[in-house]
Amino acid sequence: MHLDHHETFPERHTYSAAATRPDGTRRALRIGLGGPVGTGKTATVAALCRALRDELSLAVVTNDIYTREDAEFLLREAVLPAERISAVETGACPHTAIRDDISANLEAVEDLEDTVGPLDLILVESGGDNLTATFSKGLVDFQIFVIDVAGGDDIPRKGGPGVTTADLLVINKTDLAPYVGVDLAGMARDAKAQRGELPVAFTALKTENGVRPVSEWVRARLADWTAGPA
Repeated sequence: MHLDHHETFPERHTYSAAATRPDGTRRALRIGLGGPVGTGKTATVAALCRALRDELSLAVVTNDIYTREDAEFLLREAVLPAERISAVETGACPHTAIRDDISANLEAVEDLEDTVGPLDLILVESGGDNLTATFSKGLVDFQIFVIDVAGGDDIPRKGGPGVTTADLLVINKTDLAPYVGVDLAGMARDAKAQRGELPVAFTALKTENGVRPVSEWVRARLADWTAGPA
């Protein structure tokens, strides 16, 4: 049965940020990526940057509690020039900086648009958190939530706001399924039961074009964003 999550879980849409910058130009589309520790959020960001950087002007904001580890990983991988990667040290649970007090992330996003803009897309990656991590609509326009098969095939069935309300659910590391005894078809059924018509993408980022289901979804969201009213 598909749950009525608007009644079961708190609504993540606090307010919608204006689609234009102060000078009247359209701002970049903002997509947030959240999920538990170790599911492959930063690897997904890196893969998206590689897939999209030749066709889009993009930048990344990372969130870590006390370090800049995720940003440093992206820099080592040279997925974007250094000036297009900004690190936020939250100093508290990452969900606070993406849902409750979004000021540091908003400042990072706006600084990127001022310094390296105009931008088409900004990816905002949350530090690893639990299944309740959701983004404020004042910070991002769409949310991707990343889980992985190594966490167990019961994760979609257990639900939680991240799994049930994210605009895209990514189930990563599908190449590990035979080694950890995971039933991918069962995960797909459980995700469908929890999410209704909201999309689910299965990825194996270590394989060639493994990020394609996510990059195609991002392209579609950007096309809608560009065509919509400012």
